[in-house]
Amino acid sequence: MIRLKRVYDPPEPDDGVRVLVDGLWPRGISKAEGRIDRWLREVAPSSALRSWFGHDPEKWELFRERYREELRSRTDLIGQLREEAKQRTVTLLFAARDRAHNNAVVVKEEIER
Repeated sequence: MIRLKRVYDPPEPDDGVRVLVDGLWPRGISKAEGRIDRWLREVAPSSALRSWFGHDPEKWELFRERYREELRSRTDLIGQLREEAKQRTVTLLFAARDRAHNNAVVVKEEIER
C-alpha cells in the first residue's frame, strides 16, 4: 500500500516505512522528529523542473508529464518502492502545502502503474 503524507503532519504507527521524496530537506524538521526512515532525493524532480513548476496548479498537467519523463531514468528506484509496497505500507512524504499538486502524487502514480 502506498500513502501520501505531508512531512509536517504527525507520524502515525500505520504509516509503515516513511520515505521523503523531495530534493530538499524540509525546513524545521529533524530526521527523528519527522520519523523519516529514508530520503530518496534521487526520485525528486530536477531543480529546474521544480523551480519552473513553483507549485502552480495551472502548470500541473505539464509538470506531471515532464516529471514522468524524468522518472523514466529512475525506474529501478520506482521498482524498489513498488516491491516494498507489496510487503508493507510505504508512506511517501512531501513538504509542499498543496496536497493534490506535488511530486509525491506523481511518484505514487508511477509506483501504482
